[in-house]
Amino acid sequence: MKFLDRLEETFIAFLIAGATLVIFAAVVHRFVASWSIPVVQELALAINMSWAQELCIIMFVWMAKFGAAYGVRTGIHVGVDVLINQLGERKRRRFVLFGLLAGALFTLIVAVLGVRFVWENGAHYAFMNTLGQASEGIFPGPTTPDLEWQTWIVYSAVPLGTALMCFRFLQVAWTFARTGELPHHDHGHVDGLDEPHVEDEFHPHDLHTSRHGNAKGNP
Repeated sequence: MKFLDRLEETFIAFLIAGATLVIFAAVVHRFVASWSIPVVQELALAINMSWAQELCIIMFVWMAKFGAAYGVRTGIHVGVDVLINQLGERKRRRFVLFGLLAGALFTLIVAVLGVRFVWENGAHYAFMNTLGQASEGIFPGPTTPDLEWQTWIVYSAVPLGTALMCFRFLQVAWTFARTGELPHHDHGHVDGLDEPHVEDEFHPHDLHTSRHGNAKGNP
């Protein structure tokens, strides 16, 4: 599972970084193209960046679908559990398991419907062409306006991301059924930073006073 976790995190980070770079390049290009400098403006206008907005939208859609699965695994999603936490332990476990399994069922349905939609939107045509079989009478599917990509490739984010989300729901439900623990995301924690030392728990004034007293030999 660690490989899948790392692949999921790397893919999301790649989409965020890629979308940020594309947006930055598009903004710089539009800014430079507005200059009234003949040579610079002509060179900027010769570069076609009309595809940037469409690519960013696609990347954000994929980021959202796989980010939702990441949120289930790490416990980032917001949940209203005030009433559930007031129940007894046994009833609380049942309600939590019911919610997790309901989420798994819902995402499974969406994933199945997404596969059907993608298949009928051009994936069937591409699959038959790849196998070298006749594809007459099969809908080839539309393409995106600017990038001219097959839309079934873009829409594949729905079945893939939702299927991964369904798997994460089942994974969390299995762990909760065994250990009674749910993933919890600490918003104050930053990966890569060490935990604070004991001295950091003191107020700076108290820490300074303590050190000053020790330097004078006070107990």
